[in-house]
Amino acid sequence: MTERTVHLAYFSPAGTTRRAVERVGLGLGPAAAVYDLVEAPPQEEIVLSKDALLVAGAPVYAGRIPAIGAERLRRLRGDSTPAVALAVYGNRAYEDALLELRDLLEENGFQVIAAAAVVAQHSIFPNTAQGRPDGADLEKLDAFARSCAERAEAPFRRLALPGRSPYRKPMGVPFRPSAGERCTACGTCARICPAGAISPARPRESGKDRCIACAACIRVCPQNARAFRGPVYTAAREGFALKCRARLEPEFFL
Repeated sequence: MTERTVHLAYFSPAGTTRRAVERVGLGLGPAAAVYDLVEAPPQEEIVLSKDALLVAGAPVYAGRIPAIGAERLRRLRGDSTPAVALAVYGNRAYEDALLELRDLLEENGFQVIAAAAVVAQHSIFPNTAQGRPDGADLEKLDAFARSCAERAEAPFRRLALPGRSPYRKPMGVPFRPSAGERCTACGTCARICPAGAISPARPRESGKDRCIACAACIRVCPQNARAFRGPVYTAAREGFALKCRARLEPEFFL
């Protein structure tokens, strides 16, 4: 059996993709390297050897993986290196995202031996799938990790995954986070924003042309001052929660 070094990579603005990737990684062994594609993306190309094992995760935005996350993930390259792909979505649908993530990894020299679509609390409408991945989800991820370890040592076969190519057209959302009265203009949100949509000089607002509504700024605000706001947002949040109230389960492909 090959003694593999485990590498984790995730684009996780809201933190839930990171949780899923770390859980799978935990079941595979100690992480030799972690690539946080939001807070500390690689500045140069990194090549992983055949003896490595990559667990890579990205959130699903309207059925696709975010373009900024894909761009940063492409800085990791494999040498027929086994990889596990995780698409994390908010209990609506993951559409082409998992297929897109597999294709991206394979284009960069990885062999995707396993993949999963994982349900997590929605980043824009957090009353949908609240608290997920929960205990039941984590148990399934643990079992999936054990299967991944076995697949890494088996002959490679390309996974058949749901989705279509060409992928669906990328779509934005009409909501942008803004800061409330508790904002101290500390600039934490501007420093983490992966899209560069928040000006350090004017951190209360998010630039409409650049913001991808990823919620990274909400997660890191030390004053809990940032949020999605307004009556249109509130109505959309409640309508979305009603439409997506049925519990979806994670899906695994081996």
